[in-house]
Amino acid sequence: MPMVVDANRVASDVAPVFRPGLEGVPATQSAICDIDGLQGLLTYRGYPLEELAASSTFLETAHLLIWGELPTTEHLRAFEHNVQMHRRVSFRIRDMMKCFPADGHPMDALQSSAASLGLFYSRRALDDPAYIEAAVVRLIAKIPTMVAAYQLIRLGQDPIQPRDDLSYSANFLYMLTEREPDPLAARIFDQCLILHAEHSLNASTFSARVTASTLTDPYAVVASAVGTLAGPLHGGANEDVLAMLEQIGSEDRAEAWLDRAIAEKQKIMGFGHREYKVKDPRAVILQGLAEQLFDRFGHDGMYDVARRVEEVASERLGPKGIYPNVDFYSGLVYRKLGIPRDLFTPIFAIARVAGWLAHWKEQLGANRIYRPTQIYTGAARRTWLPQDARNALPGV
Repeated sequence: MPMVVDANRVASDVAPVFRPGLEGVPATQSAICDIDGLQGLLTYRGYPLEELAASSTFLETAHLLIWGELPTTEHLRAFEHNVQMHRRVSFRIRDMMKCFPADGHPMDALQSSAASLGLFYSRRALDDPAYIEAAVVRLIAKIPTMVAAYQLIRLGQDPIQPRDDLSYSANFLYMLTEREPDPLAARIFDQCLILHAEHSLNASTFSARVTASTLTDPYAVVASAVGTLAGPLHGGANEDVLAMLEQIGSEDRAEAWLDRAIAEKQKIMGFGHREYKVKDPRAVILQGLAEQLFDRFGHDGMYDVARRVEEVASERLGPKGIYPNVDFYSGLVYRKLGIPRDLFTPIFAIARVAGWLAHWKEQLGANRIYRPTQIYTGAARRTWLPQDARNALPGV
């Protein structure tokens, strides 16, 4: 008689392999984004990022990510109109934001504000396409308004209402300053949003999918992702890059500073990526955008420091596959656009909400709640002791 093998028993007898950070462990299947880290290639739904950044708009790219195809003219106009009509936020949310501390980080304010949307739109109908579309529109429309509103509130000013005659990106820059931005600045900012819109199963997107798998509302999904993005090892790194460049101070100090940092095993902010072994393709595009801004609005000396740091780091760290990532040049672009440094990561969130919503929608399509296993490293089985017995133990 042939032997019957219990597959479950065999699986349980094999010791699980622990991979810190889940490196190389597939956690889902996705049709949204593809990364070739060896060649430095990034595609959204099959379209090269370089083509989208050069020819698309952020809202068109968001539509592509979320619904899977580039929209027709009619569909894009309808989407743009719906986003435009939902930019405003409730006065109750603005009043809540006025109670936030003025010295709080804008990412904390954004996380709280995004989560609060669930109170105002509490109906949860995850099997209703109209509900899903409405949630997508609200989040893409209102997140920039919340970021701009908190910036002015913490300065003691009233928020600026959106302008319906301005594009998505131009309107955000307007709400920050009440000045209509230069068309080149608005276009470059829009390109930045495209570059940051999606990047496969990064930490914040994984957080979004785990939260989505519980079938909670999309506002909680985005709030959880915002909280994850806030960390300095994820979205917060672009703030630290500028601080690093300012600490170096000049081109002629870059080599010595970098050699010392490498010797002391310091993290070089804006360098290295789990996926890429070459220069991040987003960093290549951002560097070009920075140069466009400098040609139009004046040079930034920190850019010269950055180029020298990249040159030296490529010699020292390039053989290890460590090159500039998306954070290295993005801060220089935002700084030239006049954006405060602690808004860099909230702007990352404005862009990435498109990717988070794409993954939320995809997760709903074939959902199973995430429940990974663990490898237990704690104490062996022990017997509970009353307090008197515990007190008598040696060393207690």
